[in-house]
Amino acid sequence: MNQSTTIALYQPMMQTIAQRMLGSIADAEDIVQDTLLKWLTIDTDKIRNTKAYLIKSVTNNCINHLNTLKRKKDECIDSIKSHELIDKYKEMELFRFDFENEVSAALNVIHKKLEPLEKGIFVLREFFDFEYDDLQEVFNKKKENCRQLFCRAKEKLNLETSKIKSELSESNFLESFKKACDMGNPKVFIDHIKEEVTGSNEKK
Repeated sequence: MNQSTTIALYQPMMQTIAQRMLGSIADAEDIVQDTLLKWLTIDTDKIRNTKAYLIKSVTNNCINHLNTLKRKKDECIDSIKSHELIDKYKEMELFRFDFENEVSAALNVIHKKLEPLEKGIFVLREFFDFEYDDLQEVFNKKKENCRQLFCRAKEKLNLETSKIKSELSESNFLESFKKACDMGNPKVFIDHIKEEVTGSNEKK
């Protein structure tokens, strides 16, 4: 596959990933363009999986961009002396806290109702838009098996008629999910799920 064909094939996917991570079409277009320009300068013959390479590259570039924005935001907040603006920022943080509580409640249900492997596949598929090819690679399970586990997880959650209000266990499931969302990189969540799957298998 030549470079023009590769760009035409994967650029829309990269644009979608960047836009979801950054929340800005213009920023996403810039990141994707920079990622592809850098890819054109390297020896692509050494890359075994072009799709995975481009996904990782655009994700890392988005993370770097978000870190830069966060640093600039922190510097700006430090320099602000207006109490009115500081109070507005605090109100935004309180709104975010309420939103995180709602997300925590939903994740609590997922954590309590699903087995570790079902939970990992459901969250990566539902929240991070992983394809079954990607899930197969992450969990070393056949695509059809991953598809069945995802469907089984949805059926279990559909049977849930009320939210579970008990606290999350010490598995740090919620914390790993939040870190994955904050960083725009599901790796920390994947590592956590793999640990849970391994622990579950050892108990059997």
